Amino acid sequence: MQLWGDRLPDRDSAELVRELYALENDGKPEPSGSQDMIGLVYPGISRLDYDHDFAGGIFPIHIETKTDPRIAGWLEKVLHIIPVMPRPEGYNPLGVKNLDEDWIQRLGQSGKDCFDSIVSMDSRMLGASLNECMSCWQAILPDTVSHPTITLDLLQILQHYQNLYEGAMYSGCGGGYLFVISEQSVPGSFGIQVRLGDRS
Repeated sequence: MQLWGDRLPDRDSAELVRELYALENDGKPEPSGSQDMIGLVYPGISRLDYDHDFAGGIFPIHIETKTDPRIAGWLEKVLHIIPVMPRPEGYNPLGVKNLDEDWIQRLGQSGKDCFDSIVSMDSRMLGASLNECMSCWQAILPDTVSHPTITLDLLQILQHYQNLYEGAMYSGCGGGYLFVISEQSVPGSFGIQVRLGDRS
């Protein structure tokens, strides 16, 4: 809103992502990833392919986007969001890094499975891909869900919703929101609206 107001400029999407990324990470010693900026700028549902040899691994080498209204409508029905907690003061998800190749490969595959399950409108596969992604997070960056500054038992909350519904995962490190996949309503949750075409 501060940068562009209530409407995205009519410019190249990749250029807008880089502009937003630069503003978001200005002066930060540990910059965030570019996924959030891409999600804000690109319409529809996107799969991002990163390569360390391209742009230092900061920006994706390829983006595949789907703007089919049927797929978007289905996702709006099965994706439920529950507010959990904001990131606590002093929290850092990068304190422990277990950069194991097998786990990283599994993490990448979970992203592909997530996208494929959305395109095929398969809620069971989507839930399983979210559960797998959380397992990978726990193994690679355990502080994403368990850290001295986090006062809630995020793992217990996660397991509760994974047991009740098709799957669940946190929106980011340190809690934030819980994404729950279910064909039925989820108490205490709110929904999403997928922007498909225009820049508003």
